[in-house]
Amino acid sequence: MKFTYLKDEKNEADIELDNPTVAEILRVYLAKDENVTFVAWKREHPTKNPTIKIKTSGKTVKKVLQDAVESLEKDLDKIQSEFKKAAK
Repeated sequence: MKFTYLKDEKNEADIELDNPTVAEILRVYLAKDENVTFVAWKREHPTKNPTIKIKTSGKTVKKVLQDAVESLEKDLDKIQSEFKKAAK
């Protein structure tokens, strides 16, 4: 996954991603964090990459992103484990 910070401040960031599916998954996981005051993504045109805007209070943007990714990884590990159990 490729991403580029368009705006990188302590409590606000705009990040360009290369995949709208990843943008939506991140939005969902970030929205669960009570320190995230705003999160949304948009894509100006189907030929353009999506951008996600994140605003926080209490934690830095980088910390809420790290927490969201860790939570996502944990959920994916659980799903993988459940599929392996079902396949036996």
